[in-house]
Amino acid sequence: MEPLSRLPSSPPLDFPRELSIVFNMWRREKTTGEDSHPYPGKLIAVEGLDGSGKTTQIHLLKRWLEISGYRVFFTEWNSSILVKKATKKGKKRQLLTPTTFSLIHATDFADRYECQILPMLKARYIVLCDRYLYTAFARDSVRGCDSGWLRRIYGYAVKPDITFYFHVSFEVAIDRILAGRQKLKYFEAGMDMGFSDNLEESFRIFQQRLNEVYEQMVEEFEFVVVDGQVDVHEKQRRMRKIVSEQIDLSRYRRRVR
Repeated sequence: MEPLSRLPSSPPLDFPRELSIVFNMWRREKTTGEDSHPYPGKLIAVEGLDGSGKTTQIHLLKRWLEISGYRVFFTEWNSSILVKKATKKGKKRQLLTPTTFSLIHATDFADRYECQILPMLKARYIVLCDRYLYTAFARDSVRGCDSGWLRRIYGYAVKPDITFYFHVSFEVAIDRILAGRQKLKYFEAGMDMGFSDNLEESFRIFQQRLNEVYEQMVEEFEFVVVDGQVDVHEKQRRMRKIVSEQIDLSRYRRRVR
């Protein structure tokens, strides 16, 4: 793979807009892993296995902050309109290789980062992310993408002020998912990796490997670990306590006209 330092300073004129966004973000100064960012807003992310309870908790936190009168913006993984059709088509036809799958998600993230996350941080909002770049670090590395390459791709993105990692045993996470789904999806189960011909068995192997990668990132990225197996209300209580202690929420109150 061509080193980033050897890439031209601007994308070719015939580059698709989607790829140009990722290219331009690559050229920015790396910030991932720095202790803090220079923006007046605050960034809070949740990470963890599917079935760990992270999505429920980030929505409860969002509602609490909104009711309390704070400026809040919410964004979630793989939600950019820019690449929605390409992602859907690629998954439906099972056309995505690990690299193309990774780059599609990188494009999704770059679009949301440039058009949503960064502007809201500059506007002094509390930005809540249901999964951040650590999802790519986990999923794409399990699919065989080089971890150093992944960190360079997302090197422009700031480190969240707080990253909650919902820790559950992969067995518990799998049981929760299987109990709530009639059928697992092809890529969700990691069937593209050839772990097993059996959908459920492939899913179990994929989730176990994801769990191992997440556990390795806890110390590196200073995740705040939350026990994903305790009561829903207890998880939320702890999140609110940590947010209140680490962020001066009074600075983010909506102005009353």
